[in-house]
Amino acid sequence: MSKIVKILIALLIVIIIVLIGGGMYFYNYAVVPSEKDFLAGDTPGTDVEAKNPEEKWFKDDKNRTYWTLEAADGLKLQAIYLPAAEKTDKNVIMAHGYMGNAETMASFAKMYHDWGYNVLVPDARGHGKSEGEYIGFGWPERKDYLQWINQVIEKNGEHAQITLYGISMGGATVMMTSGEALPENVKAIVEDCGYSTVNEELAYQLKDMFNLPSFPLVPVTSLITKIRAGYFFGEASSIAQLKKNTTPILFIHGDADTFVPFEMLDEVYAATNAPKDKYVVPGAEHAKAYSVNKKAYKEKVEHFLNKYVQ
Repeated sequence: MSKIVKILIALLIVIIIVLIGGGMYFYNYAVVPSEKDFLAGDTPGTDVEAKNPEEKWFKDDKNRTYWTLEAADGLKLQAIYLPAAEKTDKNVIMAHGYMGNAETMASFAKMYHDWGYNVLVPDARGHGKSEGEYIGFGWPERKDYLQWINQVIEKNGEHAQITLYGISMGGATVMMTSGEALPENVKAIVEDCGYSTVNEELAYQLKDMFNLPSFPLVPVTSLITKIRAGYFFGEASSIAQLKKNTTPILFIHGDADTFVPFEMLDEVYAATNAPKDKYVVPGAEHAKAYSVNKKAYKEKVEHFLNKYVQ
């Protein structure tokens, strides 16, 4: 073996070691549940809200019970259930944001409860009281949401009308769920600032936070994620799932969002041929469309839902 070949082999080994090391770092940074220093400290759907009437109502044990399920891979998942004041067929299943949990969804839960809905707020796998050692970015969670949907129908009756509502990663979760074979009970979907694909979102964050290109780090981390968590980033596509979607859907995004870039709104909106509408909130940063103009937000969502949920 020539000296040049030996040098090339040694160089290749070094490159492989560096790539694996970088991939493991990024896997732990983005995919393993932990405190994330890059998240803003006041992001709805990710951080518990400051004390307010909605939070007090939401935390009151008299208003809630807890539901559980065992996911297909054996993880035990938990959700907060808040029944409507009066018996109803209207139900909403909510999805929180990245590194949030059910307890961060007080204002949105109260909004739907005030409209007469039964409200179910699951902890995503790896978050809150649910088991799991990785973040699925909405992809494995879509299967969990099929189980939550079935549980609502089992417990609240075959005539249950279900809305899916999600914010940030939760928005991506309900979009990814939309492409599955949903029962007719699912009448509408509302997504707020969800991303188009996990590959695009991670590539954007890698460039924004580290000024690095997506290749080769994102593909390497994707391979590690497949080995350790069971899915490739490339599988987790809101766009691909929306192409199969037939459920009416409302897309919401703030035009000042620089975490899930505003441009992704047009991508996800164009992806589905189902009945659809979009609501752009001027000046709203990531996940803050509601807090910027609560009255307009409520009016837009309620008007949309009233067309499909009786």
